[in-house]
Amino acid sequence: MHTTRDMIGYGRTVPHADWPGGARVAVQIVLNYEEGAENCLLHGDAASEAFLSEIVGAQPWPGMRHMNMESLYEYGSRAGFWRLWRLFTERRVPVTVFGVASALARNPEVVAAMHEAEWEIASHGLKWIDHRDMARDLEAAQMDAAIRLHTEVTGSAPLGWYTGRSSVNTLELGLERGFAYLSDAYADDLPYWLHGRAGTGLVVPYTLDANDMRFATAQGFNTGEHFFAYLRDTFDALYAEGADAPKMMSVGLHCRLAGRPGRIGAVARFLDHVTAHEAVWVARRIDIARHWTARHPAPTLTPSTMNASQFLTRFGDVFDDMPEIALQIWQAGLTQREDTAEGLHTAVVRALHALPDESKRALVLAQPEWAGSVNSLASLTEGLTQIERIAWLRLKDRLPSEG
Repeated sequence: MHTTRDMIGYGRTVPHADWPGGARVAVQIVLNYEEGAENCLLHGDAASEAFLSEIVGAQPWPGMRHMNMESLYEYGSRAGFWRLWRLFTERRVPVTVFGVASALARNPEVVAAMHEAEWEIASHGLKWIDHRDMARDLEAAQMDAAIRLHTEVTGSAPLGWYTGRSSVNTLELGLERGFAYLSDAYADDLPYWLHGRAGTGLVVPYTLDANDMRFATAQGFNTGEHFFAYLRDTFDALYAEGADAPKMMSVGLHCRLAGRPGRIGAVARFLDHVTAHEAVWVARRIDIARHWTARHPAPTLTPSTMNASQFLTRFGDVFDDMPEIALQIWQAGLTQREDTAEGLHTAVVRALHALPDESKRALVLAQPEWAGSVNSLASLTEGLTQIERIAWLRLKDRLPSEG
């Protein structure tokens, strides 16, 4: 879990994206394919679906099927997908699909159509459900199951990942699995590198504003014209900025929403607007990720080159209950000596022994094996030694050792 936030990002020194052909904007169309993976009693879920449909403000029905909700989702796979597929294939628009594995498995014909169009199929999880309260190990197991099913259904493992209804663990779990990119973030107009405890990975940020989901929210789009105007204005602003600092624009679509007859025209008009401009790169998400990785590779980060946020993200859990110790180590200054497991462990031990006795005692008592009382100096010293050993085991898995 990330314990810090990066509120700075690129700041005033935004990197030049150097998009192919000197493009001022990279436009990326996402088609979310979720139909058949939503909450439904027939799928073993406890309640009906309540999210992103024409029934704005719907609530789950525990233990009951919601036939209207089910049919609204069915529209997306039966009709909406094909309307959007025809639009994009006729215009040869490259698309990335955020495909929920269990939804893809229920409709092989749409998977075949995606392959025919040479669309990228990224993973959108195992089921289209909320992960915010899911235990980390269960979410990890579901992510692995999604990868296996996705590979079976599409013929290849997903290169990108987007959960959508994510948890505090989602990005770190994605880093652990080494995806070419992750998209469970909305923090920038350009890709950026995320440094976590599991390593470094590329974030290609997504969007919730240039997204047809706002047709299904209380404060959102009421007509296709509203949607088109917002997409157009977003594109125009980024295109103007792109004269000096090229950016990326994501557009999020859903088969059951944008695939409706009253909304498809807005998507078509937006495509007309984009193609009326020169110096625009319409690309799949994996193409943007590969370009960014080649032109702006991940920086080599060592403890002595990390900022406070990066250091705390990577090493803040060395002491589970006192991440402030890691902050003290960073604030004391790090040199190349601390870029190895041995060197950083020495700094950790030094910071540990500099703590007041009451802080040492609290740290020891927080460990399960010392949950009882620590009454003697001998037992306190033994507890500290055990904590030093735990810190060493964690550090040696994250940093090279001397020699």
